[in-house]
Amino acid sequence: MATRSRAATPATPAPVTGLNEAESGIYHAVFESVMSQRLAPGTKLPEQGLSDLFGVHRAVVRKVLQRLAHDRIVDLRPNRGAVVAEPTVQETRQIFEARRLLEAAILPLAATRITKAELAALRRQLREEHATLHQQNQPAWARLASAFHMRLAEISGNEVLQRYLHELISRCSLIVALYEPPGNAACEHDEHARIVDHLEKGEVAKAIKLMDEHLLDLEQRLHLDRPQSEKSLGQMLGLG
Repeated sequence: MATRSRAATPATPAPVTGLNEAESGIYHAVFESVMSQRLAPGTKLPEQGLSDLFGVHRAVVRKVLQRLAHDRIVDLRPNRGAVVAEPTVQETRQIFEARRLLEAAILPLAATRITKAELAALRRQLREEHATLHQQNQPAWARLASAFHMRLAEISGNEVLQRYLHELISRCSLIVALYEPPGNAACEHDEHARIVDHLEKGEVAKAIKLMDEHLLDLEQRLHLDRPQSEKSLGQMLGLG
């Protein structure tokens, strides 16, 4: 596996659609703290606490939390406020089962439509994945890994399958970020590269089999009993 070195200074995240610059900043702080495993599942996100940490009105925090809930990063619970989403074991199993079935349907379609130019674009994407392995930037890796699967869906040409896969990938990405131990990115990258190799050779059955194994291995690596952190909310958000 690749050895991770110190991360380069990250670029300023892009604004979130529908949120202004300040709201986007809070969104990214929570999102990236979840994706980098600083915020554990079930962590409370009190409006007043976030308001104090970011120096904004509670109405601003409330709007950001509603957007995070829309994106399934947090749950808004009546009379309890917002908490980091906490997928159940049953929900996790069902999501991964649905995703394996969906990607098995996408690959044969992609294999019949893929061009040399699209194969070259996938190879470039894989090189970007590889470069990210050497940075301590879990959110960036998660985005690239998800983008690989979405690109295959786009190549398939079936927009309905693309929409379903987008939702499943969003939910899987959260689950993986919350529950997968660090140190497996290099293995996942190698599997992506081998799937492209099979598609390039027209070995569709082998690509489907490897994709199924890839997703099953990912599911089996999850540790669904992650303990709560004893750090303060500010520390978990990287603000203290």
